[in-house]
Amino acid sequence: MKYSTDRILTTHAGALPQPPDLKQMHIAKDTGKPLNEDAFHQRVRLAVSEVVKKQISCGLDIINDGEVGKSNFSRYAGERLSGFVERDAKPGDQLSTIFARDMVEFGEYFRNKTSNRGDNVKRVFCNGPLKYIGQRSLHQEIDDFKAGLEGQNYQEAFLPAIAPGTIEHWMKNDYYPNDEAYLIAIADAMHEEYKAIVDAGYILQVDDPALPDTYDMIVPAPSIEEYRRFAELRIDALNHALQGLPEDRVRYHICWGSWHGPHTHDLPLKYVVDLMLKVKAGAYSVEAANPRHEHEWKVWKDAKLPDGKILIPGVVSHATNVMEHPEVVADRIVRYANLAGRENVIAGTDCGLGLRVHPQIAWAKLKVLAEGAALASKELWG
Repeated sequence: MKYSTDRILTTHAGALPQPPDLKQMHIAKDTGKPLNEDAFHQRVRLAVSEVVKKQISCGLDIINDGEVGKSNFSRYAGERLSGFVERDAKPGDQLSTIFARDMVEFGEYFRNKTSNRGDNVKRVFCNGPLKYIGQRSLHQEIDDFKAGLEGQNYQEAFLPAIAPGTIEHWMKNDYYPNDEAYLIAIADAMHEEYKAIVDAGYILQVDDPALPDTYDMIVPAPSIEEYRRFAELRIDALNHALQGLPEDRVRYHICWGSWHGPHTHDLPLKYVVDLMLKVKAGAYSVEAANPRHEHEWKVWKDAKLPDGKILIPGVVSHATNVMEHPEVVADRIVRYANLAGRENVIAGTDCGLGLRVHPQIAWAKLKVLAEGAALASKELWG
């Protein structure tokens, strides 16, 4: 994994805008409508090539496939693991709404924002032994990325995959005797995907928004001690899944959910930063730009980045369509560089930009990210 040895390198957190026609193909695939599979795969491969070139043209150094081959960063896991079924929620089932306690406090806002959130809610549940069955789609994803990267000039390439704890968050357990058994089963199955990405020569990014954002979704709110025990079990499961993989080929991403809302019940970073740093990874990607968490750069005055590790603070945000000024981006980067060491900081985004801002704005934000990194580099290296 590359360090910012002579300038601040740039990357992003994962999902990028999908072409409208490909998005419609994903919707058809997810809803069981007729879809020409060959045409779908050809369109994905072309979209990967396009998104690779766009990232490079924006000035990014460390790039991915934009996750354009997936309809959703988490939904895909239900297709790559056996043992899941979609059914209507039963009375007493936890529905894992992303709004949770914010939805109670700001009910009027959410009632105006959402509609048709009736009781006939479908959820994915585990109803049998979990086994990895996604080899074909995984290898297709890797091959499409390889083809898209051919002949391009970039520093490094990564592919995202979802963490066991976030799979568990969205896909509830109806089969295993307890949370620990379920999490370990997920970890054992997902190890195959993690290893294949690393073996293909790419950085593995493990996406785990559920680590901090589940706190807001537990009603009533747990104590900090209770939640830390909850989170630590899921960190242990992830480390189980990462066994045997070199830490310097893994980066770990957390966020408080990319959904647009007040986020007043978000768990402060200071309560989970030590747990995040227990993950056997070489780099840690965390939100740092949105107005609910920007002040948390101060956490790193006490929470020291371990030797040899990299910090990837989000310095542009998915939370607003307002374009950050390059000097604002540079200021954010310099704050982190002064705390963690300039060579240990890579400039990133808070979360995936693909679903939360207009595509034109998403690409413009990535250009601003690169411009801000250039300004910060000039200040830090002279």
